[in-house]
Amino acid sequence: MSAPGHGIPSARPPGPTDRCGFLGTAPPVEAPTPSRPTAGLQRRGDSQQPRCSTGAWWRVTIVLADRPVMEQRNTWRQQLQGLLLVVVVAIALRWGVVEPRWIPSESMQPGLQPQDRILVWKLGHRLGLSPGRNAVVVFRTPEVLAAAGYDPNAALIKRVVGVPGDAIAVESGTLQRNGLPVSEPWIAEAMDYQLEPLTVEEGTVLVLGDNRNASLDSHLWGLLKEADVVGTARWRYWPLAGFGPISAPAMG
Repeated sequence: MSAPGHGIPSARPPGPTDRCGFLGTAPPVEAPTPSRPTAGLQRRGDSQQPRCSTGAWWRVTIVLADRPVMEQRNTWRQQLQGLLLVVVVAIALRWGVVEPRWIPSESMQPGLQPQDRILVWKLGHRLGLSPGRNAVVVFRTPEVLAAAGYDPNAALIKRVVGVPGDAIAVESGTLQRNGLPVSEPWIAEAMDYQLEPLTVEEGTVLVLGDNRNASLDSHLWGLLKEADVVGTARWRYWPLAGFGPISAPAMG
């Protein structure tokens, strides 16, 4: 009887070690014939043995077997990179170019209704451009309103009626600019208040809501600093019935 072994014997019968250093039987190699070249064989005495091909045959098999996995990984990587690019572009656009907003109150009626969705153009303001007359602007809560208890993180929307250098007044329900009455087709009714003449200072604008008699605007809290302007409302995308650029609506 043979001495007991240490461990579980292999189910594979012992065999020679092939020239590449792996146990088992190498692929069969036929004896050379006159019509078969002897490339890949070397002579040791009267015997011929196969040269080691560095396992090229099984390496090719493994590479081919792994190719679908590698292609799947590349596909996932490309999709992830594309998703990250979309997120980065969206954040950049929202931060510096355009931002969606909604109308929180009735102060811009009849042109803009509560819950309307709009797009605010921010790039012009970031480039240092000042809003012009009649532009509809979105701005941060002025300091005077924040001090009175209004949410400092809220955003308001009004129409610019006076730019630096303009002399503004409200007389007999009509807006006066530089001594002349201003035609405003976007308001539904005359103003029921008076505004003493004032000159718009540099770095500020005077803003009023289109719903003049139900708007918390410059006639109550004063001039708006241009630094508080977020951007200009340019487009309404909801509801679909009002889809289009924000302009002065014709009053019927």
